Amino acid sequence: MSIRRFVVHNFGCRAAQADGAAVEGLLRKQGLTSVATNAEAELVVLNTCTVTATADDEVRQIVRRVRRENPEARILVTGCYAQRAPEELAALPGVEWVIGNSHKTQIPDLISAPYHSQIHVGDIFAQQEFLSAPIEDAAGDRSRPNLKIQDGCSNRCSFCIIPSVRGRSRSAPIESILDQVRQLSTRYKEIVLSGINLGRWGRDLHAGMRLADLVKLLLDETSVERLRLSSVEPMDFSDELLHLMATTPRIAQHVHAPLQSGSDSVLKRMRRKYRTRHYEDRIAKARAWMPDAAIGADVMVGFPGETETEFEESRAFIERMPFTYLHVFTYSERPGTEAAAAADHVPMPVRKQRNRVLRELAAAKNLAFRQSMPGRTLSVVTLDHNHSALSSNYLKVELATPRPANVLLDISIQAVTDQGLRERAFFPVLQ
Repeated sequence: MSIRRFVVHNFGCRAAQADGAAVEGLLRKQGLTSVATNAEAELVVLNTCTVTATADDEVRQIVRRVRRENPEARILVTGCYAQRAPEELAALPGVEWVIGNSHKTQIPDLISAPYHSQIHVGDIFAQQEFLSAPIEDAAGDRSRPNLKIQDGCSNRCSFCIIPSVRGRSRSAPIESILDQVRQLSTRYKEIVLSGINLGRWGRDLHAGMRLADLVKLLLDETSVERLRLSSVEPMDFSDELLHLMATTPRIAQHVHAPLQSGSDSVLKRMRRKYRTRHYEDRIAKARAWMPDAAIGADVMVGFPGETETEFEESRAFIERMPFTYLHVFTYSERPGTEAAAAADHVPMPVRKQRNRVLRELAAAKNLAFRQSMPGRTLSVVTLDHNHSALSSNYLKVELATPRPANVLLDISIQAVTDQGLRERAFFPVLQ
């Protein structure tokens, strides 16, 4: 049966979303048509994440749902879970192809071959090709296109499976990024730069450039109105990069630096490359130079061997940091990682209780940050829903009057809402 209509479902990080957009572009280039639902599709592509066991469970649930909604659909599973455990996915009823990150660019050819193997997974460390979305597919339905400029990771954190499913760190070429930003900036007001380890951009290009140099080049040579950086490792927030962010209105006031733990002994077992004093130095400088910036972090609880004392060290460190939001994760064993082989795993009920503690702390910090905003004027970009916008400092804003998507404007904040802020409504004075 020839395939004419397809749908892509993306799971996980911004880099994975960018990969999904690239796969959509490759399939459209072959003459296939993208549809909105599983019921309409002849091919369902699941572009997976595998950073936690929960992410794996979600993919298996979606496979079962697709089978219920459209038993005739042919299911293709790709992405990080496919790279990590292809046989496990191939055993699921209805899965016709399992194509790892190593073979993502070959998806159009593999699905059109008259005879095919079920599994296509190779050595990810031999991967040199940089998968990027065509400009027309970079944004999808988003008003803030997500441009992946870096892939893979050369770190070896003891809990993380990503290097083995994404390969070593590699950077998109400078001219390619410039060209894409030039084109995207004619259509979009804000562009998000993303990567698996974004702060390592340029290290493999031997051009002597780092992320701060690239950002300055994009500001100098394109008309982009706002750039936003996604997650950057703490020690890659150099003084040069932070100063550029603080002094340039065209960069969103938004610092996201993964922490993972506020306990030095846990950071050492995680094989992270910094300690809390290093992290605190970067965050203190970011806050001093950008008093109203969003400052966020990824934090993990329940890492093997994490004692009550270590957790309290982490909680206390997080409490004194000027975070405005947190992404709190419960440690999840990933087969093949060093941490998964540890003998002193934290009981799951304890992990969940620690997760709740940090989520409550994060909610209190976010509320305090939002409560400082009424009466301020914030720069926002309007989103696809005509009553909502996102501020430079990463706060959702309910608009007083509807505006079209993809507009940059300054608005006055009236009040705090359950999840964000509300714009002040201005009414004409009747004479």
